Amino acid sequence: MTLRQQLFALAASLALLVFIVDMVRRRRLREEYSWLWILTGAAIFLLSIWFALLEWLTRLVGAVVPASTLFVLGILFLVVTNIYFSMKISSLTTQVKNQAQRLAIVDHYVQTMRQRPGERATQKAAAPGADAECEGAPERDGQEPC
Repeated sequence: MTLRQQLFALAASLALLVFIVDMVRRRRLREEYSWLWILTGAAIFLLSIWFALLEWLTRLVGAVVPASTLFVLGILFLVVTNIYFSMKISSLTTQVKNQAQRLAIVDHYVQTMRQRPGERATQKAAAPGADAECEGAPERDGQEPC
């Protein structure tokens, strides 16, 4: 690797790390996702400084050129991030479905409660001695509720 390439890789990895930390600081990237990007920036930084490690990985993978090893590592990184985010999306989809069902139940309950005061008013007008708050109370010894 030439000095120019090494300096470019160092600058790119440092810029990536600063960008990630700034995004977390501004709350545009959550901490739970930042670890993945910080590790990526650190790996690029490490491979920039220690080119012999990249050559060793190239021999380990069986590639001929270190650039092809970087492409393989990049593709593996994309596969892992896609799987991780697919799991997160699946979890969030389930949570949204459950919250929508709960909201529908609460909305139905509120609509039911809004209709009842009108029914109570008509029942109270029909039976002037009946107390609306005692509606539905059990009778005791043959007496009226309440």
